[in-house]
Order: sequence, then structure tokens, then C-alpha cells
Amino acid sequence: MNVPNRLTTLRMILIPVMVVLYLFEDTIGAMTFMIMGIIFVIASVTDFFDGHIARKNNIVTTFGKFMDPLADKLLIISALLIFMDAAFYNSSIWMPFWFVLLIVGRELMVTSIRLVAVGTGKLIAASHLGKYKTALSMVAFAYYFFLMPIENLSVQITGVVLMLGVLFLTLLSGIDYLLKNKTLFYESEKK
Repeated sequence: MNVPNRLTTLRMILIPVMVVLYLFEDTIGAMTFMIMGIIFVIASVTDFFDGHIARKNNIVTTFGKFMDPLADKLLIISALLIFMDAAFYNSSIWMPFWFVLLIVGRELMVTSIRLVAVGTGKLIAASHLGKYKTALSMVAFAYYFFLMPIENLSVQITGVVLMLGVLFLTLLSGIDYLLKNKTLFYESEKK
């Protein structure tokens, strides 16, 4: 297994570790969100490096094409679900259900378009908007893990603004992705 695929695999392993830590938050205590934040940052860094190394060394594998975007989506969705659940118990965490639903919906739409593209023999590269969305998501989610449990109004406002920025880029990149690839649906009907 090459280095990019190992990094993707590591990211896939870190996701359930982060979720299990959250499930045992009562046992672990106040440091749980800090530990999950560290795991989230490590997983985010593997996302950057697996793509960078793969592009630099021209390493393209079927495993990487499938698992890298899947690992990214699972990392984002897992973090969102943790935040949404934590918001029920901690009023300093802002994560309404509709917010999670919009982001998960966009992720499922993009995955569906990619599956249709595979059926037509095409590979769709991530757009610049999608990359900006991912970068801002990683920053905002790390912020949430490390700072949102702190009950401070300016910290909370900054967190909400970051998340609204994530939502804006998520929706914008989703619309862009759909418009740029709408012909795929017609092509798949012809075959």
C-alpha cells in the first residue's frame, strides 16, 4: 500500500476513535473535546498530505479515488453529528438540526454525482470551491472541538460565524458541482 492510501486508511481509523471517545465523554471528562480536537486535526492533516503526496508523485489508485473522498465525508459527518448531539447538552454549542441536514444532503448529492460519473467512465476532480469549503470546514470544526465548550460570548459568536461560512461555501460549492455536472444525468440515460 502506498503512502497516500496509508494516510487515507489512518483517517478512516481515526473517525471511529473520535466517535468512541465522544460516547465515553462522561467517563473521560473535560478533556474529551480537546482529545477529539487533536484527533480531528490529525485526520485533517492526513487529508492534506495524502492528496499532496499523490499529486506530487502521480499516484492514482482505485482505492484512493474511492476512499479519499469517502473518508473526508465520514470525517465531516461524524464531527457534525457529535456537535449536534453535544448541542443538546451544552447551550454554548450552536449546531441546529437543519444545519447538519443541509451539509449532509450536499455531501450525499456530490457522492451521487460522482457515482453517476463513474458509471459513464468519468472522474470528477474536486473544484476550487469544494477545496475552500473543505479547508474552512476543517478550521471551523477544529475551532468547535477546542473552543466551543467554553462559555464565552465572543468565542460562541466566532464559532457561529465560522459555521455559517462553512454552510455558505457548502451550498455554493454544491450548486456549482451540480451545474457543472448536470449533463452526466443525460449521458447516463443514453447508455
